[in-house]
Amino acid sequence: MKPRSYRFHCTDGHVAIIDTHGVRVPSEMQVWTYAEQAARLAMERVGRALDWSDWIVDVHDASGRRVLTLPFRDVRDPALAA
Repeated sequence: MKPRSYRFHCTDGHVAIIDTHGVRVPSEMQVWTYAEQAARLAMERVGRALDWSDWIVDVHDASGRRVLTLPFRDVRDPALAA
């Protein structure tokens, strides 16, 4: 299977962290894992003390089609999740 490019935007509906470059993901089965990584990276860079409970990772494929919405609260690492 050929890797596909996805963009992992993070937002709470008011503020957004836009993925302008995208990431080539080896398989569609790994999109969730990459979305979790995007959430963790946002929390690390901006600050874990921020209330992340309303934030999501909004994942789009190269054609702009939404393929996944991952709430930060569903990120599997409880030490980093809101």
